[in-house]
Amino acid sequence: MLICANLNQPWNSTLPTLALLQKCRTLTDVNQIHGHLITTGFIRSQVLTTKIVLTFSPSPFTPLVDFARYVFFTYLAFRSPKQDEDPFLWNAVIKSYSHGREAQEAFIILCLMLENGVPFDKFSLSLVLKACSQLGLLREGMQVHGLLRKLNFGSDLFLQNCLISYYLRCGFIGYARQLFDRMSMRDSVSYNSMIDGYIKRGMIDLAKELFDVMPLENKNLITWNSMISGYTQLKDGMGLALGLFEKMPDRDLISWNSMINGFVKCGNMEDAQILFDKMPRRDVVSWANMINGYAKVGKIDLARSLFNEMSERDIVVCNAMMAGCVQNGYCGEALEIFYHLPRNCSLQPDSATLLIALSAIAQLGHVDRGLALHHYLKQKKFSLGGRLGVALIDMYSKCGSIKNAVLVFEGIKYKTVDHWNAMIGGLAIHGMGELAFKLLMDMEKLCVEPDDITYIGVLNACGHAGLVKEGLICFDIMRRVHKMVPKLQHYGCVVDILGRAGQIDVARKFIEEMPIEANDVIWRSLLSACKNHENIDVGEPAGKHLITLDSCNSSSYVLLSNMYAGLGMWNAVSSVRLMMKERNLKKIPGCSRIELEGTVHEFFVQDKSHPQVMEIYSLLDSLLTSNSEVTPYVHHG
Repeated sequence: MLICANLNQPWNSTLPTLALLQKCRTLTDVNQIHGHLITTGFIRSQVLTTKIVLTFSPSPFTPLVDFARYVFFTYLAFRSPKQDEDPFLWNAVIKSYSHGREAQEAFIILCLMLENGVPFDKFSLSLVLKACSQLGLLREGMQVHGLLRKLNFGSDLFLQNCLISYYLRCGFIGYARQLFDRMSMRDSVSYNSMIDGYIKRGMIDLAKELFDVMPLENKNLITWNSMISGYTQLKDGMGLALGLFEKMPDRDLISWNSMINGFVKCGNMEDAQILFDKMPRRDVVSWANMINGYAKVGKIDLARSLFNEMSERDIVVCNAMMAGCVQNGYCGEALEIFYHLPRNCSLQPDSATLLIALSAIAQLGHVDRGLALHHYLKQKKFSLGGRLGVALIDMYSKCGSIKNAVLVFEGIKYKTVDHWNAMIGGLAIHGMGELAFKLLMDMEKLCVEPDDITYIGVLNACGHAGLVKEGLICFDIMRRVHKMVPKLQHYGCVVDILGRAGQIDVARKFIEEMPIEANDVIWRSLLSACKNHENIDVGEPAGKHLITLDSCNSSSYVLLSNMYAGLGMWNAVSSVRLMMKERNLKKIPGCSRIELEGTVHEFFVQDKSHPQVMEIYSLLDSLLTSNSEVTPYVHHG
C-alpha cells in the first residue's frame, strides 16, 4: 500500500500525486494512484494528464510507461486536432515504443495520426524510422520514405540523415549511397553514417574515398575514429592507422583505445605498450586491451603485473585477466581471481565471468567447485537456457560427472543446438556412443536442426565406442538428409572410426577418395591405427608421407618409431630416432593429473619439480621392492 509523503501539500493537490507516481514500481502501485485520480476528478485535468505522459512515457519501469500510454490514448489523443497543433505528446508516446521493446507499434501510431488527421513533424517521422531500422522493417520504412517525398519533407537534412541510417541498419548500403549522392547539402552526420556503414561491412577503400573528399570542417572525432577503426581491420593497416592517428587534430579515449586494440590484434605488444604509456588518461577498456594482448602472446606475467597495478577494477578487466589465465593454462589463478571478486573488489560476476570460471573448473576437473558454482547459479537465478547451460553440461562431463551433466541437460526446457552438442560431446568423452547416437535421433524427432559440431560429436562418440555402422549412418545422414558438406574434421572422425575398428585398408581407401586433401591429423590417425593393429604395409608409407607433410612435429616420428618397435624392426627404429636427432626434435613429455583433497597434482615424465618428489619416489621404490620379494606360485601339474 502506498502512503502519501508529507510534501506540505493538501491531498487534493496534484503535486503529491505526481510525486507518488514517480515512486511506483508495480502495477498495483499504479492502480492505486489511478483510482485516486478518478475519485478526485484529477484525471480530467489536461495539465496533469499532459505531465503524466511527458514524465512517465520515458520511464524505465514498464507499469509507469503503460500507464502514461493509457492516459494519453484515453484522455488526450483523440481530441479535435488543430492544424497547427504541436505533436509533442504523440512524439513522446512514439518514442516510448521506438526506444523500447515494442518498436513495431511506433509505425502503427503514425498510421493512427494519419487516419485521424493529427499533424506530425520531422521528429515523429525520425522516431518511426528509428523503430523500423531497429527491427529491420523494410516495407514499413520504405512507406515512410514515400510519405516524406509526397509531403515535401524529402529535402530536410535531418530526415535524409535518418533515412541513410535506416537503410544502412537494414543492410541496403546501395540505397543509402544513392540518397547520400542526391543530397543537395550534407553535414558531418551524413558523411559519418556512410563511412561507418562502409567500415562495418569491411569496405575500407570506399570509406577512405569518402573520408578524403569530406570537407575538413565536417570532420570530427567520430570521423577520424571510424577511419582508424577501419584501418585496424586491414591485414597491414596499422601503418595507415598510425599515420592517421598522428594527423588527428584532437584525440579522445576512443582514438587511443582503437589504436591499442589494433596493435593487440596483430600481436604487436611493443607498440601497444608505447601508446599505453603515452596515454594522457586511461579507462578500463585501455587496461583490459593490454591485459588481453599480453595474455594472447603468452606473457601472462606482464598481464598480471598490469592487473595488479590497477587501483580500481571493473568486471570487464577481471574477466580479461581470468580469460588470459585460462588460455595460458593457469586455471587455478583464474579461479583465485574469481573467488576474490566479492571480497576484494566488491564486484558481482556476470555471465562472462561465470563462463570463464566454469571453463577453468572443467580444465582442472574440480567437480566439487563445479557443484558449488552450479548452486550459486541456482541461488542467483541465472538462466541455463543460453551459454551458461552449455558450459555447465561441458564442465560436468569433463569433470567425470556425466550423471550431473544429463540432469542439467534434461532440466533445460528450451534447448538450443549448443545444449545438444555439449551433451553429445560429454557422452563421447565417456565412451557412451549408443546414447550419443540416440540423442542425434531424438534431435531428428524433435526437429532440432543439427550443425557440423553435432556431427563431429556423434562421430567421435561412435569412434570411441567402436560403433562403425552407426558412425557411417551418421555421416550419410549428414550429407544426404541435411545436405551438409563435410569438413576435414568429419572426414577425420570417419578415418578414426574405421582405424579403431581395424579396417585399415577401408580407411586408407576412404582417405584416397576424399574430395579434399587430408591433413596431418588424418594421416596421424591412420598411422596410429596401423601401429595398434600392426599393419606395416599401410603404416610405413602413411608415416613417411606424414613426415613430409609435418616434418617439425615430433609425434609423427614417435608414432612411426613405436610401430617399428612393436614389430621388432630395430634398425628402422634407430633410423627414425637418428632423423629426429638430426632435426633437433624432442618428444613432448607425457603428463598425468590426480586430484587429492581438492588439489590437482601434475606429473610429467622424469619431472622432479613436485614439492613431495622425494616421498613419492621413496614410496614407489618400496612398492617395487615389496613386489620383487613376492615368490610367484608355479603349479606343477
